[in-house]
Formats: sequence, C-alpha cells, structure tokens
Amino acid sequence: MQYYEDGFRGGDPDLKKAAPGRRDRAPFAPLPDKVDVLIAGSGPAGTCLFAQLSQFPEIDTMLVERKPGPIEKGQADGINTRTMEMFQAFGFGEKVKRESYWVNQTNFWVPDTANPGHIKRIGRVQDVADDSSEMPHTLINQARVHELFLDVARKSAARNVPDYSWQVKDLTIDTTTEDHPVTVILENTGINAGETHVVRANYVVGCDGARSSVRTAIGGKLEGDAAHQAWGVMDILANTDFPDVRQKCLIASKSEGNVLILPREGGYLFRMYVELDKLNPDERVSARNLTQDHMIAAAQRILTPYTLDVKEVVWWSVYEIGHRISETFDDVPPEDRATRNPRVFTAGDACHTHSPKAGQGMNVSMQDTFNLGWKLAHVLTGRSDPSLLHTYRAERLTEAKRLVETDHKWARIMSAPPGESELDGTDMPRIQKHFIENLEFTGGLAVKYDPSRVTGAATHQALATGEEIGRRFHSALVVRVSDAMQMQLGHAAEADGRWRIYAFGGKEDTSEPGSALHKLADWLESDPASPIVRHTRKDEGIDAVIDLRAIFQTTFDKMAYEKMPSLLKPIKGPLGLQDYEKVFCLDHKGLGDIYEMRGIDRDKGCMIVVRPDQYVAHVLPLDGYDELSAFFADILLPV
Repeated sequence: MQYYEDGFRGGDPDLKKAAPGRRDRAPFAPLPDKVDVLIAGSGPAGTCLFAQLSQFPEIDTMLVERKPGPIEKGQADGINTRTMEMFQAFGFGEKVKRESYWVNQTNFWVPDTANPGHIKRIGRVQDVADDSSEMPHTLINQARVHELFLDVARKSAARNVPDYSWQVKDLTIDTTTEDHPVTVILENTGINAGETHVVRANYVVGCDGARSSVRTAIGGKLEGDAAHQAWGVMDILANTDFPDVRQKCLIASKSEGNVLILPREGGYLFRMYVELDKLNPDERVSARNLTQDHMIAAAQRILTPYTLDVKEVVWWSVYEIGHRISETFDDVPPEDRATRNPRVFTAGDACHTHSPKAGQGMNVSMQDTFNLGWKLAHVLTGRSDPSLLHTYRAERLTEAKRLVETDHKWARIMSAPPGESELDGTDMPRIQKHFIENLEFTGGLAVKYDPSRVTGAATHQALATGEEIGRRFHSALVVRVSDAMQMQLGHAAEADGRWRIYAFGGKEDTSEPGSALHKLADWLESDPASPIVRHTRKDEGIDAVIDLRAIFQTTFDKMAYEKMPSLLKPIKGPLGLQDYEKVFCLDHKGLGDIYEMRGIDRDKGCMIVVRPDQYVAHVLPLDGYDELSAFFADILLPV
C-alpha cells in the first residue's frame, strides 16, 4: 500500500485524514435533511456500497438499518474467489485470508451399496481450479464481512457510520427536478418507534432484503417459484467421528435426505444445511414448527453410521427454497429509458433471491453494488453524465437471471436421490458432475458483461486472449521494477473509483525512449486528445482518473528505471513526491510469465483497460490512440 503522499502522519495508515465539513455524528445530533445517496439496509450489498462511496468525502452518503446495531452471527458465510479479489481492492483481503476457513476440497458422499442405510465417500474435487484466481474460496461469518466494510467507511476521510434503528417507510420521486428529487420517509424502529423523519436524496439504493420497501415503492415485485422443500441451517460446535467434517461435503442418504457440511473459521465451528420436510404447494415452512432439534435429529440420521454430538448451537434457521427475481433494478420504466435517468435502485436480495447452498447470495449482492458504486461516484463527482447509471440494470439483471437459473438447477439436483448407476460406482454422481461443470460459476468468475458504453468490442481480443473483454481482470504474478517486489499485478488496483490501463510492452519495448510503450506514455501525458488530458482536472494528480501501469518482458535487473517516461514516474501530492510504483516486469524466479499465462501478444504488446470494478473494458493495440480516446469520451465528461 502507498501512503505519506500528503506528508508524514503516524499511526494506522488505513485511517485517512478527516475531511472538513463532515456530518455531525454526536449522540443526539439530528439526522440530515438532504443527502446525495441514501442506502437502505446494512447487509453485504449495503455495506459494500457504503464503503465504496465513503472514499469520496464530497459525496454525502447515509446508510440506514432497521436493526438496533450490527448482526453478530448467522446468515451467509461463503466468500468466492471473485469476491476475495474485490476484498483485496478494499484493503482487507489478507485479513480475511488469515481469519477464514479455506475451502480446498469438496467431497461427495452417497449411500453404500453394500449397506444402503450407511453413507460412503465416492469422490473428491479440488474446490478452486489451478490458476483460476490468486485468491482462495473462504468461509467466514457474514457479520465479520459487514464489520470489515464498515471499518473501511469509518476510517475513510468521510468518517461514515450507519444510522441504526431507522428504515425506509416510503419514498416518492419528483421527475421535474434535479435537486434531490427523491423524498424518503424514514421510520424509527428503536426507542422512538414510529417516529418519522423526511430526507431528500439525489439517489436511493434499496439493499433492504427480500421484503424491500424500496422495491415496493418503485413498483417492483419478486417473481418466480418455490421448490416446496424445507431446509434447516445451523452453525454448531460439535464432536463427530465423521472423517471429513473439516472439509466441505455434499452428502446424500438413501431415504433420509441430504446434508451439506461447511467448515467455518476458527477450527471448531461448522455449518450444516439439512434437508427437512417436503411442503405442500400451498404450505409455508413456518406451519411445520421445525426446530433445531428436528435439524440435529435429521443430520444424525443422514450421517449414519457416524455420530454427531452437538455441544452448542450458535445459530440456526429454517427456510424454504425459492427462486425469484425482479425486473425492477431501478425506477425507470422501459418506455422512459431513452428520456429519463434512474434515481432509485435495488440490489442484492431486494431484486433476486435463491437457495443459499451454491454460496452465491452474499457474493452476488456485493458485486451488484460494486458495479453500481463507481458509476454513482462518477456521476456525483461530475465525471460522467447521469445516463451512465442505466448500465447498472443492463449488466446486473442479466447476471441475476443467470444466477437464479443456475441455482434453480443446483437446488433440484441437491434434493434428488442418487440413481442406481451412481450408487454402484458406474457413473460419477450427477451432483459431483454438476459441481465440476459449474466451478467457474461458483467461483464468481463466469460473469461476462456484454458490449456497451463501458465495455468495448472484441476487435483486438487476440492481443490478450486470456483477458477476455467483459470478464474480470485475471491477475498474475509480476515484479515491481523499483524494489524488485514480487506481487500480483491486479493488486495494484484499489477500490477507489479509478480506471486502470495496463500497457504490456512488445518485444521491441525496452527502457529506451522511442518504443511503442514510451510513445503511448508521452501521448497520454500531453496530447490534447489523450483521455488523461481531457478528463483530469487541473488541481488533480495526473493519475486521479486513469492510472497507467507498464509491464515489460525483461526482468528488473535489465531495466533502466531512470529512462522511464515521466508519466510512469509522476510527481504527485502537495509535496511533489515521485511515485515509484508504476512499472513492472516479468518474474525473475520462474514462478510465472504473465504474457504466457494471460495470452499477451509478445510481439506487439497491448493495452488492457480495466474498469473501477476490476472488469476488462477494452483490449487495444499500443498505438490505438483514437480508439482509446473515443472509448473514454463516451463515458467521461471533458474537464
């Protein structure tokens, strides 16, 4: 990480210098009457958005939560590799790696043909495919994820914290004004229950769950179906002679149902999803009065011949599988999209719900708001036209539909009894086969955004075959030239709303002036058509909007850093300090060649343009000046 750009300041480097003019956070201070963004709900989607917008102290952001304080336990726990990459950008990826359980293997158990009342292991699968991501698949308490995001917000220059015991009761949108057009009625749910307060906002984001009042206020409905199957989930501290309890397991019994075991952080805790009763088509799961005792008894039957001695039930819940989606990701009806820009959005469970067993709910919810956050920041800081916000619905609705469809199939397979060919070993169990086929999906790596104003066409995709346009930037090991540090190239990017251009030199590109990469840097720094020149304000650092990083094919000891173009050695901040961390090269210890691993054209090199949410927006030749300029001109406003 980089700090001290504004001068030396001791203590925690994550604690930013407080911005002036912040909201009064004293215990009895009144709520604001106007905000730029009001976020409803402090779940994964809400806290992720709150953390991102807190990086912009000029944006007044308010997060309301109906509960009296943060949750402590329960709910989701799976963090896929794509989300771990995002956590790294927020600055707490390493902390989660240290605290969490890493899912290395997934094991499959089915009835033993010799004794069908007993279960036996029939297969193992490596949970994260080699080189699919530099980050692990982890399991950790959802409450801890909230805490980490809120810590980012609290330590930001804005010093943001949530407003607990308030919920959105209703909202209206005045389409005739641009000045805080959303009027929100907040209702107190705490000691002054029923008291209301009116806040006017420029934008509202409903991250308030499946019963979202924000979604209801803009006319949205969750539509879909239910599997009419009751499941229980419990986090327990227990002893068992089941040998794979510290590995992820999918277990199918002959007649007692199925269990999913997920080990948890800390070495002792583990979660069990337990199949319970089949429900009638018109029956709600609450009518069965199922308890933790029903769950424990069912789990004990399914695990036969192994035993389960539960010492403590930390948290439990019973639910019915449902797959529902809302077409209403924002407040603009289809017939008005050409003439009206959105003001109210929904994210996470407010617009898509599904079974928890594929481990996607929390992850997709956070990716919703990571997609939306930088777009809101661009608009509110005057960098982009508000029409940019239409791309949120266009991109995330497509992914939500794919999520619900895939999860629907997965839930059906999880609840289906194994067939004879699976039991006698002549066939790989279909649950194992389906799991392998969907590893990319469960890792969060299957997302691919269609061409749009923020995602370019694949005209030059051949220059970087392993960095597919529309998919997340796939990091690989490089060496930073200035200090010979081995690192993941993708870890150079933070969740700060900036664009990245990774310029990969061709075979003729060296430290010497006159090469294609040098010419690109010089053009970007000074030409009037350069997107850096056109879209960076006079009082900003030269990398405040678009951050150029260069990668060379040689090793650090053969580089002449002093001959790098000035854009790759920029002078920044009030003290005029040089940034030494813009130039990279191949790993000199043989641990990986990023050109080979990511299909970068060695002869020609290329530019890879990466969005603030870590997705590849474009691949261009090093001399593709006009295309680069035109791409950014459709997104960013000239200064």
